[in-house]
Amino acid sequence: TTQPHSLSDRMADATGAVLKIGELEGLKLIASGKVRDLYEVDAEKLLVVSSDRISAFDVIMTNGVPGKGKILSQLTVFWLQHLRDLGIVPDHLITADVAQMPESCRRHAAILQGRSMLVKRLTMLPVEAIVRGYITGSGWNDYTRCGSVCGIKLPEGLSRCARLPEPLYTPSSKAEFGDHDENITVEQAAAALGAHAEAVARVSVQLYKAVAAYAEPRGVMLADTKMEFGVDSSGELTLGDEIFTPDCSRYWPADKYELGRDQDSYDKQYVRNYLLSINFDKKTPLALPEEVIKQTIDKYVQIFKLLTDKEPVL
Repeated sequence: TTQPHSLSDRMADATGAVLKIGELEGLKLIASGKVRDLYEVDAEKLLVVSSDRISAFDVIMTNGVPGKGKILSQLTVFWLQHLRDLGIVPDHLITADVAQMPESCRRHAAILQGRSMLVKRLTMLPVEAIVRGYITGSGWNDYTRCGSVCGIKLPEGLSRCARLPEPLYTPSSKAEFGDHDENITVEQAAAALGAHAEAVARVSVQLYKAVAAYAEPRGVMLADTKMEFGVDSSGELTLGDEIFTPDCSRYWPADKYELGRDQDSYDKQYVRNYLLSINFDKKTPLALPEEVIKQTIDKYVQIFKLLTDKEPVL
């Protein structure tokens, strides 16, 4: 019989992309998202495991991108460690080294190595903190419609992908599974966040500025990013989830930046472009062609190396 700690009983596709982690003996699977699976280790700790699933337009494709989960997990760990030195806000990471995790995790090392984080259990806040340094994506759509984003009036005459005078905190509501996140006003976010509203707005902009300043000399522009916060058992605001990965951030190559058009980006743009080219209905999962998968993983590896000066451990 297959041992619980081998990969052969996990659901992988023909390229070896890990699509489903599934049940892990000794750990309780409590949530499965578009990319990450969440397990309860004990009352205070959770295990976050990044699969190689890929979604676009909120639809999870039937095949994956081999190694993508490891890149996302390792880049999140890189940023959490880098930002700790700046002391802006505490974060949820306990360790990403499986050897330092409890035995219930260590027995699954073959699956978990390089794609998992042991984290503090948080009570997550009901708002996603989005920070925009440039006007693009849904922000651009809002701006062209009404001249503002999330109720914040912007200067007239901005071009597509223009740099904003100051990075903007533009929160969104957390969607129920299968729904789309929606931009909300800062006032609506404040009502949902209560006592933490001011700190979430301030800290998320500080984090964005720190990462944008780090990326700039490496020839990378951070257009926008999405963060999630929670509170720990003592009520302290804590950074959670994944951060500053190509899945939750828009990174642009500075040498190709050009006002007035959509930019090339280090993310799943190849996937989105392919799906648009075949008139994807934005609801039916399908298999991506091999070439699209290859171009996508190349982009993920490229941005990882540019930002960390290292190769991901795949």
